[in-house]
Amino acid sequence: MTETLTMGRAINQGLRCALERDPKTLLMGEDIGRLGGVFRVTDGLQKDFGEQRVIDTPLAESSILGAAIGLAMRGYRPVVEIQFDGLVYVAFDQIVSQLAKMHARSAGRVRMPVTVRHPYGGGIGAVEHHSESPEAYFAHTAGLRVVTPSNPVDAFHLVQQAIASDDPVVFLEPKRRYWDKAEVDVGSAPGLPMGSARVVRSGTDVTLVSYGPMVRTCLEAAAAAEGDGTSIEVVDLRSLAPLDLKTVIDSVRRTGRCVVAHEASVFLGMSAEVAASVTEECFYELESPVLRVGGFHTPYPPSRLEHHYLPDLDRVLDAVDRSLAY
Repeated sequence: MTETLTMGRAINQGLRCALERDPKTLLMGEDIGRLGGVFRVTDGLQKDFGEQRVIDTPLAESSILGAAIGLAMRGYRPVVEIQFDGLVYVAFDQIVSQLAKMHARSAGRVRMPVTVRHPYGGGIGAVEHHSESPEAYFAHTAGLRVVTPSNPVDAFHLVQQAIASDDPVVFLEPKRRYWDKAEVDVGSAPGLPMGSARVVRSGTDVTLVSYGPMVRTCLEAAAAAEGDGTSIEVVDLRSLAPLDLKTVIDSVRRTGRCVVAHEASVFLGMSAEVAASVTEECFYELESPVLRVGGFHTPYPPSRLEHHYLPDLDRVLDAVDRSLAY
C-alpha cells in the first residue's frame, strides 16, 4: 500500500513495523512516549505498544545508552532516541568505548543490536547545541554502522534494517528534512542493502556526492545546472560506515570529476575520506581535483546566521563550475 508520508512519519511507520515484527524490540528516550518526541516521530507508539516497550527515560543520555547495552546483552533490540544532536556527547563514552567495542572485546560472543536514533544537522532555527553534525566521530569508530536517509522512502526502510542488524547502528535523521514528503510503499521490501549508496540522478559531466540533508540541495543544484547545459550525476551515500566507495568510484570514472558536499565542517569531515579514496582509485581518470563543499570550521552559529553557514545551491554550483574550469 502506497502512502504519502513525511520523513518523520515514515520513520514512525518503520518503527511501528519493527515493534510489530519482534517483541524484543524496545524504544527508549526522553519524552518519546506520552509526548511522542520533540519532533513527534514516535507519536502514538506508546499508546499502541504500552509503556513497557516505548519507555520514557530520565534526562540522562549516558544512562539511556548504558541501559540499552545491558538490554542488548539480555537479548533485546533497544532503539534509543537522542533528543538533539548536541546532546549525544553526554553518551559518547558509552557509544564509542562500550557499544562499539563489545562484540570484538567478547571475541564475537556478544552482539550489540542497538540502534541509536539521532536527529542531526541545522536549518530549523534551533538554539545552541541543537544543530550539530557529528557524523564523522561515529563513522571513525570501528564497530559502529552509521547510516542516514535523505528521503522518506529510505527512512522507512533504513530504520527497519538498522533495528534488524546485529551490529550497533547510529541512525542519523536529518531534522530539516523531517517534513519532506514522498510516496512510500509501506508493504514493499527495501530496494538496497543497508550499506549501499544510490545514484539518485544520472549525469555525464560531474559526480556530486552527498548524504542526508544535503542530497535535496544537490538535486536542486543539478536541476539548475541542467539549464546551463551541465549534466551532474548525484550520488546519495546513505551509509557512512561502511562507505560504498564502489558506487562513487564507478560514477567518477564515468564523469572524470567529483565534488563532495555535506553540512558538517569540511575539515576532517566525511568529504575528506571520500576525496582521498576517489583520488587513490581514480587518479588517472580525474580531469580535475576532487573538491569539497561544507560548513566552516567554527562552532555552529546562532540561528539567524545559519543560512551563511549551511552550504546552499550557489556554493555547490560554484564548486561544480570550478571543477569544470580545470
